[in-house]
Amino acid sequence: MTQYFTAYFLVDTSTITDLNLFLLSTSTVLIAAAGYIINDYYDIKIDYINKPERVVIGKSIPRRFAILFHTIFSLSGVAIGYYLGWQIAIINFLSAFLLWWYSNNLKRLPFVGNFSIAFLTAMAVFIIALLYHGDNTLIIIYAFFAFFMTLVREIIKDMEDLKGDSTFGCQTLPIVWGFRKTKQFLYAVVFIFCMTVVILDILFTALPSIYFILFLFAPLVWMVIRLYRADTVKEFKWLSNFCKIIMLLGILSMSLL
Repeated sequence: MTQYFTAYFLVDTSTITDLNLFLLSTSTVLIAAAGYIINDYYDIKIDYINKPERVVIGKSIPRRFAILFHTIFSLSGVAIGYYLGWQIAIINFLSAFLLWWYSNNLKRLPFVGNFSIAFLTAMAVFIIALLYHGDNTLIIIYAFFAFFMTLVREIIKDMEDLKGDSTFGCQTLPIVWGFRKTKQFLYAVVFIFCMTVVILDILFTALPSIYFILFLFAPLVWMVIRLYRADTVKEFKWLSNFCKIIMLLGILSMSLL
């Protein structure tokens, strides 16, 4: 949805019927699916503590099939990327590799795993600029939006999953710093995010301020207020879902441009 909205509203409306856009989105979905599979494969024990009702691998799907699906999806995504161009092929390959590395190691390190997923989410937006050449300023702004919002959400998810992560020796920010310092870090990230978007807008696009107030600042202020008060798994889960709503608002806001 994000890639189609980006192409349709920020590049050209004629892209909606472009086969290459369909293939690009398909490759992105395949690689993301492979990432989810391998992540669940490595996190079975942790998920039995944090989200036992959502465990699939080892229950509905045997572990050996999970590895098979991961391999097929990853290779298919890279192959489609190769058809679209060498730049996209490289990005797809590195994305598949980084998702495997994240699941195997990076997600257990403080901040590194959060940054990796945020970077990949931003690339899912920016890759549209590689498919369609032209003025990419707005695409870059939305890629920044995707990066920062995903970074915030990933850290909040670590706060939600503290119990399972700490049981199996993960070193996420909430475990290393505690909730108080992690929240302070998130406040700083949100502030830097807002300033970055405003500066990019002033320098390159000059969109109306009401646009940012409705779709960015107001939801973020409400999120920060709720984050300040949050201290239970239920509250952090609510915040994680609210981040999804902010991301959806960001995608929908493309239609106003």
